[in-house]
Formats: sequence, C-alpha cells, structure tokens
Amino acid sequence: MALRMRHADDTALDAHELNVTPLIDVMLVLLVIFMVTAPLSTVNVPVDLPSSTQKPAPRPANPIFVTVKADHSLALGEDDVTNDALPARLMALTNGHKDERIFLRADKTVDYETLMKAMDLLRKSGFLKVALVNLQGQEEGDEP
Repeated sequence: MALRMRHADDTALDAHELNVTPLIDVMLVLLVIFMVTAPLSTVNVPVDLPSSTQKPAPRPANPIFVTVKADHSLALGEDDVTNDALPARLMALTNGHKDERIFLRADKTVDYETLMKAMDLLRKSGFLKVALVNLQGQEEGDEP
C-alpha cells in the first residue's frame, strides 16, 4: 500500500471560478421589482399646496386674448377666427413682435386635447409666451 502525500498545488484549479449565476438572478429580480414599483410610487401623491398671498401680475394695457369656445372654435379678441388665419392675425395685432404675451382662455367644457392643440398652434406660429386665463377669487361652483 502506497502512501500518497498531498501537495498544496493539487487543488489549485478547483477554487478559481466564482459562480455568479445566483448573483445575476437576484439582480434581475430586483430590477423587475423596481421597474414595477417605481411608477406606482409617483402616481397619486396627495399634496396640499399652499396658497399664495402674491397678487397676480398686472395685465398689459391692450391684452391679446385667444379663446377656445365650447364648440372648439377659436376667437381672437371678440372676432371668430379659423386655425389657418390665426397666425397671420396675431402677427398683425402684435406688429410682428412674437415675444408679446398671448392670453389663452378656454371654456370649462373644452377637453385637454383641444386646449393643447390651440397651444401648439400658438407655439408653431412663434408665440411662446402664452398665459392661461382663469377666474380670480372664485371657489369651485360659484357663479360669476
């Protein structure tokens, strides 16, 4: 019977590889969990916003109002206007000054998409200073 002596270099090849498969599995599971929970944590965040004591900015002497009516038609000042004629009429009213503020009003029955189309029309025309108009100092449900 022969005795065999163990040398330190006999098992050197056994421990050189590290199994990273469980680590990758855990990381992928965590990635999926964060992808699912991240959007849910930012939706419906209840916030009680403070009121402002600052007075609204004063209106200019001759404000330019673009109105989106309940039937989704546009009016410039008191006159009805089509979508195609609006840019030319605005250029005439502002004397070509595209940095003048345009006040955009909309009926409360107008949907968000129609309001955004009106804002896009103003933006495409080069009028980037658009102010949204609302009724000041009235609670929801109060009649003007």
